[in-house]
Amino acid sequence: MLNSALLTIVEDAGSAVLTLIEGVEQQEFLRSRLTRTEVLLQTKTVSDALAGVPEATRPLLPEIDWAGWNAAARAIADPTSPDAEDALWFAITALLPATLMWLRVYRKDQPQLFAFKA
Repeated sequence: MLNSALLTIVEDAGSAVLTLIEGVEQQEFLRSRLTRTEVLLQTKTVSDALAGVPEATRPLLPEIDWAGWNAAARAIADPTSPDAEDALWFAITALLPATLMWLRVYRKDQPQLFAFKA
C-alpha cells in the first residue's frame, strides 16, 4: 500500500508540474515567480515521495533515475543555491517526463505496485 500511495503522489504532483510548464521556455519560467514557486513545491513533493519508496521496491522500477532524483532533490532543497535553478529546470524537463512515462509503463506491466490494498 505504501508503494501505491507514493507512486500516486508522484503521478499527481508530476502531472501538475507538466501542466504548469506546458509551452513555457526556461527564461519565461525563471521570471515567473508564482509558477516557479508552485513548480518547486510540486517537484519537491515528487522527490520526497520517490525518496520514500522502499529500497526493496526500487529494483522493480529500474528505469527510474533514483540517483538523478536524489541529486536534484539536494540541489533544489536550497532555492538560493547557484545550482538550484538549473537543477529544477532539469528535473522538470528531463527527469519528470521520463519518470512519468516509465510509471505509466510500470502501472500497465506491474499493476500490483499501484494497487491500494489494506
